[in-house]
Amino acid sequence: LRKSGKCLGGGSQVPSSPVRGASRGRGRSGLPPGGGCNGLLSGVRGVWAPRLTPLLLPPAARGAGASMNLERVPNEEKLNLCRKYYLGGFALLPFLWLVNVLWFCREAFLAPAYTEQPQIKSYVQRSALGLLFWVVVLTTWVTIFQTHRARWGELGDYLSFTIPLGIP
Repeated sequence: LRKSGKCLGGGSQVPSSPVRGASRGRGRSGLPPGGGCNGLLSGVRGVWAPRLTPLLLPPAARGAGASMNLERVPNEEKLNLCRKYYLGGFALLPFLWLVNVLWFCREAFLAPAYTEQPQIKSYVQRSALGLLFWVVVLTTWVTIFQTHRARWGELGDYLSFTIPLGIP
């Protein structure tokens, strides 16, 4: 994630050698093990890809470990993040509802009471209902498609990514 010699995302740039692999500690790509931008890039089998997890976390949760620890996040920010994941699920992204339920279930139902908790609880419950709806809809569609695809003839073939060989 470098542009014009700068690292994007707030990391400081680690200088790289103009000759690939010329200095000690550099991999085949010529970048240092951290990726050249303080770990904003991560190497997977020689492919450098952006590590977006720290960018998706709220500012209070970003830090040395950059793991999601809701105990360190202020209650207003928890509510804001929970609301964002709830609304994001309506953009045909039901996995955001799953993340919302998994991350905030403990905050909504097991944590000591605080002012934002009823709203977080409602977002978690609605996310669970939306997730359940999507699971039912997708399971029904997959079952119908798998059992009736051959009977649909040409339409079934158009809807298939791969057409299985053999007798239907």
